[in-house]
Amino acid sequence: MDPVPPAHLLLRRDALPAGWSDEELAARLRRGELTRLRPGAYLVNAASLDAVRRHRNLVAATVAALRRPAVVSHQSAAVLWGMPLWGVALGRVHVTRRPPASNEVGRYRCCHVARLREDEVTTVDGVPVTTPVRTALDLARALPAEPAVVVLDGALRLGLVRRSDLEAEPAGLTGIPGARRAARAVALADGRSESMGESRSRVLLHRLGMPPSTLQLPIRTDDGRLLGRADLAWEDAQVLGEFDGRVKYGRLLRPGQDPGDAVFEEKRREDAFRDEGWGVVRWTWADLTPEVLGPRVRRALERGRRRSS
Repeated sequence: MDPVPPAHLLLRRDALPAGWSDEELAARLRRGELTRLRPGAYLVNAASLDAVRRHRNLVAATVAALRRPAVVSHQSAAVLWGMPLWGVALGRVHVTRRPPASNEVGRYRCCHVARLREDEVTTVDGVPVTTPVRTALDLARALPAEPAVVVLDGALRLGLVRRSDLEAEPAGLTGIPGARRAARAVALADGRSESMGESRSRVLLHRLGMPPSTLQLPIRTDDGRLLGRADLAWEDAQVLGEFDGRVKYGRLLRPGQDPGDAVFEEKRREDAFRDEGWGVVRWTWADLTPEVLGPRVRRALERGRRRSS
């Protein structure tokens, strides 16, 4: 049975038997009612789609146009599995074919050639796709550290993969391009990171020689009352690190609560941490550079160690 196209996707091969004509499709394109996704595939209400949802539609359109079997892989598989992606191009659909075949890069598709075990292939909504473990490791071999760790952290956090599976696979990949890169990314991966910003922060801090000692540290009063959890912590210096992405406050909102109230409550939470003897250092998306984050965290750690001495 053919996969069912997403609701926003209109395929010419389906439109013509349903009574449409090429002239009607062209007229709707001119009026802006349709957007051409690729030859023979159109999007309805494309403005409502973000990059990830648009790519999901591109995957469906590309799979429908394949003349030879292939397995959706890499970032395209990650989109189908719902893994978070940062710094990853979504302009082409990535597929993998088993040898003998040829690597191909076209306008809408990138075809990889690689060995795939039977247990590394499954289906999502009727589409052949690499398993979460194979998908995560394919990206870990191909991507720089930050985007690779974002994917791995997300896959662990969502329960799509287990650390033991990620650690077992690279051991058997000696000599395969990117195997060492994948092993380094797996070593940094931690499903306790709750956002892409936290994952990127950890990679940068590790590179700067200031890795946190733990993540999601619960902070309690002397009588055991829970004040909250800190994103990152340097326990030896009594310093907590907090990444402030704007989405964070959206998660904190209760029904009917104003965003300003959530920010105020976050400030009270930070004050409570300080009252328990912890220093707090914060940063945002714009601060995720060595020139900004490095000195800021270093100063906070120096202050914390002076307090503890």
